[in-house]
Amino acid sequence: MPVDKMVDLSGRQMRRLPVHICSFRELVKLYLSDNNLNYLPPELEQLQNLQILALDFNNFKALPLVVCTLKQLCILYLGNNKLCSLPLELRLLQNLKTLWIESNCLQYLPEVVCELSLLKTLHAGSNALRSLPPQLRCLQELRTIWLSGNLLAEFPPVLLDMPFLEVIDVDRNSIRFFPSLAHLPGLKLVIYDHNPCRNAPKVAKGVRRVGRWSEETPEPRKRSGAVIEITLDEKPLLPPAAKTEPEAEPC
Repeated sequence: MPVDKMVDLSGRQMRRLPVHICSFRELVKLYLSDNNLNYLPPELEQLQNLQILALDFNNFKALPLVVCTLKQLCILYLGNNKLCSLPLELRLLQNLKTLWIESNCLQYLPEVVCELSLLKTLHAGSNALRSLPPQLRCLQELRTIWLSGNLLAEFPPVLLDMPFLEVIDVDRNSIRFFPSLAHLPGLKLVIYDHNPCRNAPKVAKGVRRVGRWSEETPEPRKRSGAVIEITLDEKPLLPPAAKTEPEAEPC
């Protein structure tokens, strides 16, 4: 058993997880990123103290159900796989606070995500999402949502009913019009660049906007019937490309 209760087998090109790893029953962190995994052994269920599990950059087409038996998980990395859905059993992970499902094959956000009542951060960028389920408003602990690089044609209406959100990222979508976000008291940052929009979202004082016509420059104004566009040189703030280990937080 490692002294730091962590095992990192990232980048080993593994096709199978060595079963003896499952004997480390006090393990807290298990990193299996950047391998060729598409299966996990049922013995993984023995790791009931596991809080962080990284399965990103693998070949999973479906989430192994054994993952849903790890009820102490706080952080689950599933990005850069081939997932088209998530199992209903994911609802058993009621301690989950951070979920990464970016760069998969999701055409819709699985409604089971809306049952993760303690979720604080959701990374769902670079999928094929066209909308968000109204049940998302039930996630009253959710503070940051990353939706860049999807197929959203309108700003998701459910986000307008989530006053506790602090960060909203809808960069690189197909949104043409932004409603006012000024009524969201918790909002600190909205990223909306690389959309074919004709307006910037209105926000309350002190909220940072990243995109065209943000706080640095005004929105287009009409002169003699012509629209004069003012572009923004500032590059957008994108969500982290690589995961970083979060601050220690009791589960």
